Amino acid sequence: MKDEVNVFQPKFKYTHRTVNNLTKITQAREVILNAKIIPKWEISLRREALIRSAHSSTAIEGNKLTLEEVSQLALGRKIMATRKEKQEVLNYLNVLQNIQDYQNDGKVTEKLLLKLHKDITKETLDLPSDEENYRKVQVVVGNKFTGEVVFTPPKTEKVPQLTKALLEWINQEIELHPVLIAGLSHYEFVRIHPFVDGNGRTARALATLILYIRDFDIKRFFTLDDYYDSDRKAYYAALKSVDKNTLDTTPWIEYFTDGVLISINGVKKKILSLSIKKSGPQIALTKKQMKIMEKIVTNGRITSKEIQEMFKISRQAVHKELKKMIELSVMEPRGEGKAVYYVAKAD
Repeated sequence: MKDEVNVFQPKFKYTHRTVNNLTKITQAREVILNAKIIPKWEISLRREALIRSAHSSTAIEGNKLTLEEVSQLALGRKIMATRKEKQEVLNYLNVLQNIQDYQNDGKVTEKLLLKLHKDITKETLDLPSDEENYRKVQVVVGNKFTGEVVFTPPKTEKVPQLTKALLEWINQEIELHPVLIAGLSHYEFVRIHPFVDGNGRTARALATLILYIRDFDIKRFFTLDDYYDSDRKAYYAALKSVDKNTLDTTPWIEYFTDGVLISINGVKKKILSLSIKKSGPQIALTKKQMKIMEKIVTNGRITSKEIQEMFKISRQAVHKELKKMIELSVMEPRGEGKAVYYVAKAD
């Protein structure tokens, strides 16, 4: 029999509740992916999910910034807050915006995981040496708001091998629903608690990364962090529900899939209210065109000169992009002559 430190073998049972959740999650995902929605709303939904994730995931750890303050910070505006609180949010925003950078050909290496932690905790830890390094002291997992100890993680000498075993499992071709892989990885990472601080945020980012790798991130429209933050007591209770001897994660998986279902149903409701009531495929934009739309959604407008500067392309190339986007009915010109600018097409 192999040592538990060298091999990660998750234990859970398929309950009626979990199976029902997974079925409904998959159905909701299909509705979302097949809905015809204009790029302006697609970008707005993605931006909203990003801001909510950054707010909720840092709030769970005690960050006091409001959702509005996080939104302002994301726009590059100044807010009244401590340097650490602002840095925590900015770090998490940056990680989520670049989540694809923490995998290599669909694999999460130890080096990339350590980088993920470093980027999440950059300039926020008491000891900078704790960034990107496994903990060398024993810690406890507790509710920061009640002081209750949820559980005691493994001894420090076991951390490196336990983490490598988890990554080895994640990187396998596992015949499991992507949501289950994300949920099991989330719990095991928190159980190991590899770092002195930032474990919760890293665990939640890792779950998001796994959904991205497994093509189940649904265009990054939904966020689980909101669900955790809405009832922190339930979140910590779910973590505590796993038997420390058997490590049966069945109760946690029920809780996790409950959250995914609630979150994805919320997105489905929004998508259906915004979708175009016409037959035909979704409007497909190139990466360059999506960046142009993101700029319009953020600033309300864009000029041809700004597009030139964004992509370092000629005026002729800009004209071609603008013409295509006008033909797709995603934007329209305003003004005349040299004063012309472009806005999102009115619904």
